[in-house]
Amino acid sequence: MTVKVAVIHYSATGTVHALAQAVVEGAASTGAEVRLRRVAELAPDKAIDSNPRWRQHADATASLEEATLDDLAWADAYAFGTPSRFGAPAAQLKQFIDQASGLWQEGLLADKPVTVFTAAYNRHGGTEATILSLSNVFYHWGALIVPPGYTDPVVFAAGGNPYGTASTGDSEDGPEASILAAARYQGERLARTTLRLHAGTRALATPDADNADNADNAESGLGAHSG
Repeated sequence: MTVKVAVIHYSATGTVHALAQAVVEGAASTGAEVRLRRVAELAPDKAIDSNPRWRQHADATASLEEATLDDLAWADAYAFGTPSRFGAPAAQLKQFIDQASGLWQEGLLADKPVTVFTAAYNRHGGTEATILSLSNVFYHWGALIVPPGYTDPVVFAAGGNPYGTASTGDSEDGPEASILAAARYQGERLARTTLRLHAGTRALATPDADNADNADNAESGLGAHSG
């Protein structure tokens, strides 16, 4: 059984992009089919050019395919990544999500596992608030939120954020190895949860032989009790 995972993110200077790549690696390690997508940039060139690292990352990822609503319809599970913007997701990612109302109305976003990862410059720069804020969207979708929780030592090594992987600081070398390991685990956990969900759904849709025998016996009266 193979599941499909869409890793959709916005990254300005590359930190969230590095986390997204790690999430992709973790999900792919389970055999999942994974799409890595970036959302469209909304900032003007003047703003991007004001930060050399922002311009460098924008140019380096220009060939990375932009996310579309087809990616949401295609996927069995989602991982969304965003920088923290005053404790909320970046406008670029929110603008993409706001386009999904049609899919939501059709029920195509419901019952799909979803997880979130983020980054901020300061340790208390709003990472938990950003994840919780974005999760409000998924309650409306009827999605199944899959946090890393305290389910593996790598979560503690990365700072112990049970809501989702969060990188803090702004190193040119990217997130620390422990943070990337947590992101890989988060992607793996998302994919494995999706696999279990699909296996359970198939089992419910296809009764096993014992259940079929019991149904036959009930119809013939062999399983009835006299009283």
